Amino acid sequence: MTTTLSERVSQSAFDGSMLRVVLLMDLHEGTQQQFFEAYEQLRHDIASVPGHIRDQLCQSFENPSQWLITSEWESAPQYLAWVNSEHHAEQVKPLGACARAMRPLKFTVLRETGRGYDQASGQVAARLQPVPRLGAGIVRHALTFTVKPGSEEQVAAILSSYASPAARVDDHTRLCRTSLFMHGNRVVRTVEVQGDLMAALRHVSEQPEVRAVEEAINPYLEQDRDLGDPESARMFFMRAALPAVHHIAAEEPDSADVTRHALFYPAKPGCGPALAEFLARQDEAAADLPTSPVRSSSIFQRDDIVVRLIDVSGPFDAEPGATLGAAGPRKTAVLERLMAAPGGQPRAARHTMNLITDRRAPAQS
Repeated sequence: MTTTLSERVSQSAFDGSMLRVVLLMDLHEGTQQQFFEAYEQLRHDIASVPGHIRDQLCQSFENPSQWLITSEWESAPQYLAWVNSEHHAEQVKPLGACARAMRPLKFTVLRETGRGYDQASGQVAARLQPVPRLGAGIVRHALTFTVKPGSEEQVAAILSSYASPAARVDDHTRLCRTSLFMHGNRVVRTVEVQGDLMAALRHVSEQPEVRAVEEAINPYLEQDRDLGDPESARMFFMRAALPAVHHIAAEEPDSADVTRHALFYPAKPGCGPALAEFLARQDEAAADLPTSPVRSSSIFQRDDIVVRLIDVSGPFDAEPGATLGAAGPRKTAVLERLMAAPGGQPRAARHTMNLITDRRAPAQS
């Protein structure tokens, strides 16, 4: 059966669609052969990854320094499990060493044409969505990392004290909102960008005030990094990436009493994707209830780390079930089985992250 998503869902890794990933690369001069040999090794490794269908390596016939890698995957969760793994980080090091710039793009497959598609089974055709998802051109992403226990107050003070960078990146890209939360010694920074996410992240990283903050928290990080070393910085931010896997929002515009919150759900080993999908389904069901206080929900997941960012109308604790993402004893029990947290009745307060800063760009910036 074809999966039909609510029109309010603008992003979902759980719709059953196939995924096509496009990686645009600009190589350093003279590294073409080195890059080609690194890819030859990678393609043999990736062939055995669950969910991988095929990939292609393409070289520009106009500029030999420009390359394109495309890959097809049975589903987004299978790709994300591989790309977010430590094994992947090590696999792509030789490729990254050759690249001056890299730009990954991810697309779910809605339609296919040609003889191969016409002869495909009905099962494959059924996985294609009947209608496109709608959205406002906003890309959501998050980073997460841990700091040394005992340094939480110092880190929170550093992360809340810097001046906001300029929102305008270029004629097509704008930084809309940055929200930063902590749960124990874990830091989660979410960003909302209109336009090109990579251009916005690059723009932010180049701002003097942001660079000063990043250098100031370096001594407190559990994972060492050297921002002066491009490879060290690239590997840190690759490992810190916390991709958005689902977003849903109410049709009504935000009202003045809407506040932003984040909840942290540590999953049992291997249960991160199932936990993220469970929360996504609960948020989809709640979106159909006009009385739900949750106006929007974004779910971020990497391995067994799941974070749910919600905008809530009215008091945060007015409807604990909706706030937690599991209303009723049966759904609460399912959530409990998926989480690594201690047993007992889950409470929103147990998962609530501390808001450090929430910055919105002026409308006309």
